[in-house]
Amino acid sequence: MIIPFRRRPKQDGRHTPNLWPVWLVAPGALLLVGLVAYGLYHGAELLLASESTGQGKKPVPVQDVIKTTVTVLTLIGAALAALYAYRKQLLDEGASHRADATQLTERYSKAAEQLGHEQAAVRLAGVYAMARLADDWPEQRQVCVDVLCAYLRMPYETDINEPGFRHGEREVRFTIIRIIRSHLQDPSDATTWCGRDLDFTGATFDGGSFNGSTFSGGKVSFGGSTFSGGLANFRGSTFSDGQVEFSPVSFSGSRIDFSGATFSGGDVLFRGSIFSGGQVNFIGSTFFDGRVSFLDATLSGGEVSLRGLRVGVAASIDWGPLSPVPVTQP
Repeated sequence: MIIPFRRRPKQDGRHTPNLWPVWLVAPGALLLVGLVAYGLYHGAELLLASESTGQGKKPVPVQDVIKTTVTVLTLIGAALAALYAYRKQLLDEGASHRADATQLTERYSKAAEQLGHEQAAVRLAGVYAMARLADDWPEQRQVCVDVLCAYLRMPYETDINEPGFRHGEREVRFTIIRIIRSHLQDPSDATTWCGRDLDFTGATFDGGSFNGSTFSGGKVSFGGSTFSGGLANFRGSTFSDGQVEFSPVSFSGSRIDFSGATFSGGDVLFRGSIFSGGQVNFIGSTFFDGRVSFLDATLSGGEVSLRGLRVGVAASIDWGPLSPVPVTQP
């Protein structure tokens, strides 16, 4: 059954206005304009007549009343036309935003699908597509970053003789690390990922470079990660504000380089980490204010180098089992 005076149903996902039918609105609008014109005509006639009364003036001609009424109606019409144009602009902008959002969503779905492909070349394309989407979609940038970090958290077999080994996977992972690093170089850049949460919990790293990166604000977690083989490079990086967790992390058979890094503000935690069979360098690093903790860390068969380390008076460092060499004040 059709109800004649019911508004049009709103279309889901379109954000369209809930409008009355045209056949109902048009006669109503004409009737309203007629009443307004009638009221304006008599109002103008009374106003002009009152101004001429008692001053020895002639009665106001009908033409003057009509001119005044038409002028007022013209001004009202102009105002309504401007309002209609503004409303139309809002609708056009809304349609444009919806189209953009649809396109970005489609790009996200396609990139995510590529990341799950069997062929490494297709996964690489998905990595670049997701990174580009993060640059173009500030509202969902954190989501895109989360997807790339989640890829690094997926099981990763480094031994070619094991069943789970996938050819080309190392290059895909190194590409993700390089892309993240490139977005952490300049905090003032419009597409920077500085201040974003980076979750590498439980990931396996057999190399990769974060050198020169700025980890500022947000939360960066390497908790439960394993650094095995290769060189993980944090040379010259800056850790400021926020919180960076390397607790607990297993540094086994790999080289981790924090040489020349600056730890300023926030917390950098190595609590419960295991240093075994590898080398971790803090050569020439600087610890200003903030907190660094090696509490409950285990040093077994590995080497932690602290030569040239500089510690500011406001820095709070819990060395745990490490035996710090003499350090200098910055």
